[in-house]
Amino acid sequence: MVRRTIEASDVESPAQLAELLDERSYLAGTGLVTAAFLALRMGRPLLLEGEAGVGKTELARTLAEVLGAPLIRLQCYEGLDASQALYDWDFARQLLHLKAAEAGGVTDAARLEGEVYDRRFLIARPLLKAIETQPAVLLIDEVDRADVEFEAILLEVLSDFAISVPELGTIRAARPPVVVLTSNRTREVHDALKRRCLYHWLEHPSFDREVAILRRRLPECSGNLAAQVATATGRLREADLIKPPGIAETLDWTEALLALGARELDPDLAAASLGALLKHREDHETVLGNGFFGASRR
Repeated sequence: MVRRTIEASDVESPAQLAELLDERSYLAGTGLVTAAFLALRMGRPLLLEGEAGVGKTELARTLAEVLGAPLIRLQCYEGLDASQALYDWDFARQLLHLKAAEAGGVTDAARLEGEVYDRRFLIARPLLKAIETQPAVLLIDEVDRADVEFEAILLEVLSDFAISVPELGTIRAARPPVVVLTSNRTREVHDALKRRCLYHWLEHPSFDREVAILRRRLPECSGNLAAQVATATGRLREADLIKPPGIAETLDWTEALLALGARELDPDLAAASLGALLKHREDHETVLGNGFFGASRR
């Protein structure tokens, strides 16, 4: 299949976007496709919330493929600050330039100051890189893990798609990037940031969609095995687990089962490969101790 790329402004409908995503094996529901289409058409950031592993980050990656644009990722974490997200000066190169200028006999202080704060010494971090790159898809991943204070930086950037560098002036995006923010909802994102975004809550896939995803991503997986895996993971999501499996874990588990030669969900193979699906010891004990797969082997 030939994978088409298209500019954001040329996506004419949610149905067309769904087709483009489908070509890249991302099977999105109507609600998600509509939210993504509106984000492209309206030029608004898209905030995706949902459990880990339901496809939030993967949507940003797939949109970048659809648009033929680089994916620029800002991974959020506690303590993230402006210099790590916006820009920083390359002090080592600035110092080398000053030493070289002095060795060459340059003594004009104003000239030296102008040269040392030249654009070539500015290190573009993800937010500035996204503003300077056309086209681009900017993924602000797990924004809920950053400090609340960091959201103030995002508010300014996402409002004007411009960054002020005191030594150089304001750098504006000639064409704003497509922006996707994700949150696992470990804390609430501030309302002021949400107001600048379109919003969609991403659910775990339905049984039929999960089977379709497994068959698409893992063509060697039989329909019978895909249905048994989707049934099992659906039941696990209703159990009292610390971390219910998302579609990412379901894909890993199915791949592990296939590597073990499984043609159906054999209880022993399911138990042996459970580490590809569940990542907490307590969840393993809950599932295996209760004979979830018809076997209690540890």
